[in-house]
Amino acid sequence: MKDLSKYPFEIRPLSKKEGGGYMISFTDFSECISDGETIAEAIENGMDALHETIAALESLNMPVPEPDSGGSHSGKFIQRVPKSIHARLVMRAKQEDVSMNSLVLSILAESLGKREKV
Repeated sequence: MKDLSKYPFEIRPLSKKEGGGYMISFTDFSECISDGETIAEAIENGMDALHETIAALESLNMPVPEPDSGGSHSGKFIQRVPKSIHARLVMRAKQEDVSMNSLVLSILAESLGKREKV
């Protein structure tokens, strides 16, 4: 079993609507999340979940990501935008005769490239 303390994680507070407390997620495992009433409890529960996730992957002879490797990201994310921006994206995609996904991907890539040059 790998050293669990080497895996980076993120903790965020959960809103009252989400049930309160804190959620922990591991950047190397998109499928591994947990929560707790306190930060300490979220970390403890998260480490248990991480242990079980790694054990399950190993039992299925599936690869286990190395710590801080970026893990197994699906490449998919969902983003809500104001209706006015959505309408502008739809119009621009039609003008350029591309899908909206292709358009947004190119806009993101161009923006990231500009930021990296700074």
